[in-house]
Amino acid sequence: MPLHVSPAPAPALRSVLAALGSPTAVREAHTPALRSVQGSLSPELPLPVHVLDRIAPHEAAPLTRLAGWRFLIRGKERAVAAADTMLTADGWTFSHFFEGPYIVSTEIAVRQAESSTTHYQPRLLSIPELYMLTLWLHRDTEDDAGSGALAPNDLLVPLAPAPPGITPHRPHRVADLLPVMTLRVTPAPLPGLLGTPA
Repeated sequence: MPLHVSPAPAPALRSVLAALGSPTAVREAHTPALRSVQGSLSPELPLPVHVLDRIAPHEAAPLTRLAGWRFLIRGKERAVAAADTMLTADGWTFSHFFEGPYIVSTEIAVRQAESSTTHYQPRLLSIPELYMLTLWLHRDTEDDAGSGALAPNDLLVPLAPAPPGITPHRPHRVADLLPVMTLRVTPAPLPGLLGTPA
């Protein structure tokens, strides 16, 4: 398998297992699919969730920050929800359960990446400025999954739903997609304001 999935921090996994074992946490979650599963639930495919806070023109390698770890929660046959963890002053802790289209979309993107012959370290990259989530396929499989910058040859696979004009599940090299994202978030000059006599 060409994907080198990094192990999540042990306290993050323990916090998700504890939440899954808590009837209160599961019952109070806004995830009908999670509550309706008969049988056991298990967390799998831990992925670090990085955030690209600001897309700026002329930045060679935008830095990201680790926001948490996400686990897909699997029932008998499929992933029914996800669990996010976050880093607090006391260490890694469970944040919340959720469901929605990104669950299935993540599974599809991971399956596609597994069929590649190139080895990658999978991560998730959130781009809040575009309301976009991608599977980030990092080329350096030995890198610390909790840190790092986007490398030009890394791949970004937009998850569905993707912003208008960006095709979901189509891998893009960072060097190719970053200029497109930059254009999307750079405000266009207002017509008539530059060069207007005072």
